[in-house]
Parts: sequence; structure tokens; C-alpha cells
Amino acid sequence: MAILFFSCTDTYKRSGQEKIPLVFPGGIAENFTLTFTKAKKNVETQDSAATRVVAVLKSPLHHIYDNLEFPYRTFPEGLVVDYFNDNGEKSIIKADYAILYSATNIIDLQGHVVIEGHDGKKLEAPQMFWDQEDDWIFTQEKFKFTNPEDGTIMDGEGMDFNKNLSFFNAHKTYGLMTIRETNNDKDS
Repeated sequence: MAILFFSCTDTYKRSGQEKIPLVFPGGIAENFTLTFTKAKKNVETQDSAATRVVAVLKSPLHHIYDNLEFPYRTFPEGLVVDYFNDNGEKSIIKADYAILYSATNIIDLQGHVVIEGHDGKKLEAPQMFWDQEDDWIFTQEKFKFTNPEDGTIMDGEGMDFNKNLSFFNAHKTYGLMTIRETNNDKDS
């Protein structure tokens, strides 16, 4: 009687992907519109006449991952945010993709990101971060800033600015810029 012994060897190559947990959104919204309002003064009722629209966010698809330890929300098909200043003038933020980190209140805007101010100023970059708490936007990417008031186009890399595009700090700039001087001295 012959006993035949042979062993099987494991030739499967593991990539480490087997241990990645599957993550599913806690909610999905299609053709999503969210309107942010602010009370004009302290109100005792829910009267909508006592509020003003601050921003309107629209997106074809919204995934909500608030069920995770570090909650976030994604806008995989992009978003458009119309926001209004105290005078009711509208500015627009557009992005091809966005992630809102709920815990930090920072939005990561990606793809072709465009901010158009109510005064015609326009900023374009492949990625920007928007700190909603401080109303501050920043990027380390290349950008293009167009100012129709003085007809300038500024290209650069890295920039911080407020959402109204009235104050900005460019890290590196290229191209021509017109700088308007103001005379604060009165004729003596």
C-alpha cells in the first residue's frame, strides 16, 4: 500500500485590499437643494419674512456619511453655491466635486473650481478649500484671477482670500498686474 503525500501551497498574492472595510453612505439625495437663511434680528416666531437667504447650495447628487467616526458629505457630480452678501448681491462658487468635512466645517472643492464675485471678479483653480467658519478660502494649486475693474489677469500658485474676493494674499504670481494707488494725503 502506498501512501501518497502532497501538499498544497498558497500562491494567492495578497494586496492588502481584503481588509479595507466597505463604507456606504447613510443617505443619498438626488437633485439636492439646500437653502441657508439668517435671521435679520432676534425673532420669537418662525416667520420667514424675518429672515434673509444667505446661500443656496445645489447638487445633482449628495452622499451623506454622517454614520462614520469622522463624518463627511460628498457631492460626486459637483455643486453650485449661490451666496448673498448683506446687500443681496449674488456671488457663485462652482466645483466638479466636493467633500464637506462635518467635524471641521471645511469644504474641499475639486476639479474645475470657479468663484465668480458679484462685481465680476473671477478666480479659477483645480482645488480650493473653503473654511466656512471663518469665510476664508485657500489653495496651494495654480490659479487664475480675473479682475474686470482694472482689466487684469493674474496667474499664480497658492492664495488665501475671503469669499467676497475683496482681500487676498497670493503666494507666487506670474504675469502683469495693475495696482491702483490711492492718495490719502490731502493738498497742504
